[in-house]
Amino acid sequence: MGPAEHDALAVREQLFHERVRECIICALLFASLYILCHFVLTHFKKHADFAEAHDDEDAAVNRIALGLCTFTLAVSLGAVLLLPFSIISNEVLLSFPHNYYIQWLNGSLVHGLWNLVFLFSNLSLVFLMPFAYFFTESEGFAGSKKGIMARVYETSVVVLLLTLLVLGMVWVASAIMDNDAASRESLYALWEYYLPYLYSCISLFGVLLLLLCTPFGLSTMFTVMGKLLVKPRLLEDLDEQLSCTRFEEASMSRRISSGKAFCWLNLSVEPLRERLLAIQSKRRALELRRRASPWQRNLGYPLAMLGLLALTGMSVLVVCFHVLELLLDDAAMPRGIQDASLGQVSFSVLGSFGAALQVVLIFYLMLSSVVGFYSSPLFTRLLPQRQDTPLTKIIGNCVSLLVLSSALPVFSRTLGITRFDLLGDFGRFNWLGNFYIVFLYNTVFAALAALCLVKKVTWAVQAELIGALGEAGAGGEAGAAGDPAPRSRLSLRPGLHKLPLPVLRARPLGEPA
Repeated sequence: MGPAEHDALAVREQLFHERVRECIICALLFASLYILCHFVLTHFKKHADFAEAHDDEDAAVNRIALGLCTFTLAVSLGAVLLLPFSIISNEVLLSFPHNYYIQWLNGSLVHGLWNLVFLFSNLSLVFLMPFAYFFTESEGFAGSKKGIMARVYETSVVVLLLTLLVLGMVWVASAIMDNDAASRESLYALWEYYLPYLYSCISLFGVLLLLLCTPFGLSTMFTVMGKLLVKPRLLEDLDEQLSCTRFEEASMSRRISSGKAFCWLNLSVEPLRERLLAIQSKRRALELRRRASPWQRNLGYPLAMLGLLALTGMSVLVVCFHVLELLLDDAAMPRGIQDASLGQVSFSVLGSFGAALQVVLIFYLMLSSVVGFYSSPLFTRLLPQRQDTPLTKIIGNCVSLLVLSSALPVFSRTLGITRFDLLGDFGRFNWLGNFYIVFLYNTVFAALAALCLVKKVTWAVQAELIGALGEAGAGGEAGAAGDPAPRSRLSLRPGLHKLPLPVLRARPLGEPA
């Protein structure tokens, strides 16, 4: 064997080992995501749907559908981590260009991950999730032998018909939009053109959904954080709320005891019991918040609110700067590339700090979009409940999260959150090259986000000022009236007139006074 053949063999062997290494890394990453998503769905699923004592066949069908949902949720999580992983990989390769232990982190691996996420997203949206839904609803063809295989046959036929219908609609739409579509009549065009075109339409729908949900979620994040953290005493009087809640609890308890003592009064005790349970829950929550440490009350809440305000304002500023950049530089358009050139140059003018900031903003916008999605009136019913979420609702949640997460790379690149170009088939979307669509999208997002932010912050400050001035005015009026005897603390608190008064207990006949 000559030197040339030996070198060619060494090159082929090296390529083979690199390919095997990439396959192992991708398999390990996806297995980790799958296990994590399995625990998440197990936490929310309704256990009665999977009990074999009820029906072995239905339980087996539900387990298969749950496995497909777990696969789809893992793909969604992979789509969320795709762009941050690529940005971090580029910065690591820039910082350690000749390190032996990170040679596995290369452009081929990142490019393969983008292609796999695109492939699995298409597979989940077009085939797996419709199959999971129809599989749970199927019963087998009439006259066929009952069993799981009968359901599989029926579901396969329904999914095939649905696929043909969707592909026909895509073919008609592409023929209307593109005059050269008649030349793509081969079976190869199905994979190279029609499926990417279908996914481009789905991605456009996901990007539009992110446009509506993200600004709403940015304003809702302040409310969610306010419920999770303990407010400082200067914004909330816990002692007053706790005393009022205890007073209301005692009053409600006396009402219930009076209703039990005199059944002939025909009082409805059940609504009162539900109200009492709600009051007791509120009282326990207030007691827990009162026992919180001072640093949690006085430091944690302001820092969290300032952090949310800074991230939201920074996102709006980045988008506004990108709008100006679109007007001045044509290179700001979100175009895709086919070769992943990692480790060449940083994708942020601030270097590693800017790249880290981009990753934080991407995660923050994704979290805000999910919060806004589940807080909107149209999708509130999809919010999963712990140990009480039926399988059909799980399928709906997985489809919604997949649409949102698979559109996240396009969303981030369109808004200029990052300069990392879209790899693989993500950069083949036709509408990304339309200047008017991209410019209008950035302008609308900046306007909606700024409007929600100003509205949320100004209304919160206005409510606090009105409350403070109202209490101060009430105290001033009381002092100006010259009241010789100071009123008690409880009588000055607003809202006590709304509390239910205690029921006077009637004395039965014959009982001594």
